[in-house]
Amino acid sequence: MTTELLEGYLNKLDRPFERSEDGTYVIIVHRQAIALRVAQPVLVIQTEIGPVEADVAVQARVFRRLLELNASDLMHAAYAIEEDRIVLCAALELANLDFNELEAVLADMDLALSKHVPGLRQMSQQEG
Repeated sequence: MTTELLEGYLNKLDRPFERSEDGTYVIIVHRQAIALRVAQPVLVIQTEIGPVEADVAVQARVFRRLLELNASDLMHAAYAIEEDRIVLCAALELANLDFNELEAVLADMDLALSKHVPGLRQMSQQEG
């Protein structure tokens, strides 16, 4: 995949973007930055949701909810834990990446950021 192709897809999707010096593309969805980075052989798409809470009871509730949402609402992206952060991510194979795949991943992320994340953040702030 060329950067021109990715930029063309983002333009076709009407997704304004910025490209950093390291080649990462950043788009904003619901006031949240989503990073798109070519990491051969995949395009990695990721956004940070928030920190993992220290309270074990809160973690259990939040992690269960993340797994439920992965199973019920998300088809092309998934919640994950990276170090001490909750992230929403996807990876698409570059060799046969097409417009519809990218559109589907970004639609999943739109849904998650608008419908899931406010409740997840509220759940994380509740005491165990």
